[in-house]
Amino acid sequence: MTPEQMRDASLLELFSLEAEAQTQVLSAGLLALERNPTQADQLEACMRAAHSLKGAARIVGVDAGVSVAHVMEDCLVGAQEGRLLLRPEHIDALLQGTDLLMRIATPGDVSIDAAVEGFLVQMAALLDPSAVPAPAFAPPPMQLPEPLPVDPIAADPEPEVEAAPVRSGKRAGEGGERVLRVTAERLNSLLDLSSKSLVETQRLKPYLATLQRLKRMHGQSIRALDGLKHQLESTGQSPEVQDALALAQRLLGETQQILLQQASDLDEFGWQASQRAQLLYDTALACRMRPFADVLTGQSRMVRDLGRSLGKQVRLEIEGEKTQVDRDVLEKLEAPLTHLLRNAVDHGIELPERRLLAGKPMEGQIRLRASHQAGLLVLEISDDGGGVDLAHLRQSIVERQLSPAETVEQMSEAELLTFLFLPGFSLRDRVTEVSGRGVGLDAVQHMVRQLRGSIELTQTSGQGSCFHLEVPLTLSVVRSLVVEVGAEAYAFPLAHIERTLELPAEAIVQIEGRQHFWHEGRHIGLVSASQLLNRPPSQADGQSIKVVVIREREMLYGVAVERLIGERVLVVMPLDARLGKVQDISAGALLDDGAVVLIIDVEDLLRSVEKLLSTGRLERIERGQRSVREAARKRVLVVDDSLTVRELQRKLLSNKGYEVAVAVDGMDGWNALRSEDFDLLITDIDMPRMDGIELVTLLRRDSRLQSLPVMVVSYKDREEDRRRGLDAGADYYLAKASFHDDALLDAVVELIGGAQG
Repeated sequence: MTPEQMRDASLLELFSLEAEAQTQVLSAGLLALERNPTQADQLEACMRAAHSLKGAARIVGVDAGVSVAHVMEDCLVGAQEGRLLLRPEHIDALLQGTDLLMRIATPGDVSIDAAVEGFLVQMAALLDPSAVPAPAFAPPPMQLPEPLPVDPIAADPEPEVEAAPVRSGKRAGEGGERVLRVTAERLNSLLDLSSKSLVETQRLKPYLATLQRLKRMHGQSIRALDGLKHQLESTGQSPEVQDALALAQRLLGETQQILLQQASDLDEFGWQASQRAQLLYDTALACRMRPFADVLTGQSRMVRDLGRSLGKQVRLEIEGEKTQVDRDVLEKLEAPLTHLLRNAVDHGIELPERRLLAGKPMEGQIRLRASHQAGLLVLEISDDGGGVDLAHLRQSIVERQLSPAETVEQMSEAELLTFLFLPGFSLRDRVTEVSGRGVGLDAVQHMVRQLRGSIELTQTSGQGSCFHLEVPLTLSVVRSLVVEVGAEAYAFPLAHIERTLELPAEAIVQIEGRQHFWHEGRHIGLVSASQLLNRPPSQADGQSIKVVVIREREMLYGVAVERLIGERVLVVMPLDARLGKVQDISAGALLDDGAVVLIIDVEDLLRSVEKLLSTGRLERIERGQRSVREAARKRVLVVDDSLTVRELQRKLLSNKGYEVAVAVDGMDGWNALRSEDFDLLITDIDMPRMDGIELVTLLRRDSRLQSLPVMVVSYKDREEDRRRGLDAGADYYLAKASFHDDALLDAVVELIGGAQG
């Protein structure tokens, strides 16, 4: 590349950067001028932006940019001088020109020449209607976003990001700042190292505590030696003994001074190190923080253009643009925010004639507020539209067979609104470019929860609706409740915790084979964290049970833990990618003492709860120490793909005192056998994934399980089927077609005896 080519490339890059900045000025100014066409300051700002771009385009030799910017400047100057009143069609055209300038500054658009020519013809007609008949103008086709992705990421795997402005000493007098560009990977690495440094400084605390204890012991030794010296003096010991004691006292005194100095130095070092590590972490975290306005680029324009395409007048008001948020959170917020704003324009704001009939101004208003609150970013997207038609919502719920009509009629407003977050749910009767696809609020809710946040909808009929979102300011730290399960530390993110409780043993009730407790007017299911996380059960003292109540939409679950350690702000440390997805765990962290804590993936944990409930393998949470009788109960695993057969056998055996677990197929049964202890296996033969013959064969090859009694219960009653089951290793074969209650129970007793042995 020649020096001239290098120079030209550099200028084009500068032109692209200037176009990006000036088109933002134009977009914001033109939207303001649409509301007040004679606003002098906005006319001046837009005219200067167009003028600057015209000059920049001329310098770099981009003729199309010169032509577009020039005609825009003419239009704005005419408005400044009072020769032209900006009407909606002028604003439409000027916004189209703004888009064209950005396209011109981005090389590679082969269709740009035709677009520029059409724009110049359009502007000529608007500036001099008598010269050229003005064709009917329609806003340019909107770029509709694709259906919301499950996990949006930046297109560049290692994007460059602007670090927080760094003040330059040389330019301090000018109030200037230098901006550095670094890769996202390096910024993440810096934050990771600083967070580890912060945790490492906490490990000095135990050493300092040990040193303080050593000081106390040293003082006690000196006092004991003084007492011994007085006793020896009173008994008239030899001068040699007294000299030895004096030497020991002198040495202890000297070491005491050294110990005191070392303890003081370590204390000072520890304090300084923790302060510097905290400052380093805060600074590294601040480099990742960006103003909330960064995610709002183009949102006002999108709202305005969508409103125009739907025949509505809509204005977006934004508060809290300077609120600082982690750039990763901003990236993941863009898609759900865009959808909620489009939803407000399409579903919320009424057509002008309907607004006038309702006594509202023709122009609808959408407000987006951003603020900090208790370590969270709080967002509110509200509109002054018609709100949700609850009657239509009730009708849609019934028509989709989501709930019976009589139940729907008894639902509160909050309960009804939760249906809008169900997958595929839409109040639109027909599909348009904007609505009716059923890819909507469920995807928004999923993405918000991926950010460890929450979303809630409230509304007032005829007056509008409001979405309230709460997400962490950063994904690098998480406010958590640390608990103990199976002598290990685990952390529940606070965003998913409804409350914590300490239940007396008698508060737990058994309903339909599941444990519940009654709280604030409703039954809440209770599950054991040790079972969910495959940890050994705790030896509870029987006085009370510690429970963490977690929420999934309107469903509450209580998770019993051994101990509530307390609330902590944890620095998130991703798990090694080679581990893959660890069930029920999202990441790790370090506690103040350097101990490892695993952070619970609450959504994954709830799926584990549902699986345990569906298979009937949920273990009872012990109310105090087991009695001898309970400890001796025989455990039976029933494996059958028929729900009816499973439940029949479970009830028969449970009524006789056996403890029964169920599995839906051979694979599920094999997993249960490997993770739990049973006294008997009862299995069907024909099942998906793994049949009963394969299950029994695997069992007989396992050294731990090969002696486990096995009963096959099957519809197949032929001799060859019976022989096949017994040859595989079954101890008993019973045909479903012929067995009755006594036959099954008699066979169980024959194999393993009574329920209590």
